[in-house]
Amino acid sequence: MMGRRKARPVSTIALKVGQGADARNHPYPQRSPVLGLVFGGTQVLVTTSANDHVTLDDVEFARALAREAAMFAGAVERMFHGLPNGLGVAGR
Repeated sequence: MMGRRKARPVSTIALKVGQGADARNHPYPQRSPVLGLVFGGTQVLVTTSANDHVTLDDVEFARALAREAAMFAGAVERMFHGLPNGLGVAGR
């Protein structure tokens, strides 16, 4: 995965998307950007290690996040398209 992770996670939070889920980049002129992920009543904010500057680790994480998000989108699209029922979910 990435060089940033030092230890295995001790907990996992699963946030399932649905109608109304949203992902937005919030750039700011005087501080680092914030990525907002909204899942119903839950919002996750992703930002850099310090709000007034970025490090090489921050840049590498942002690139890895973009790469993994693009692969996630591709996997979701492949699952959605081409199924016989036309709904994108097998068996429904």
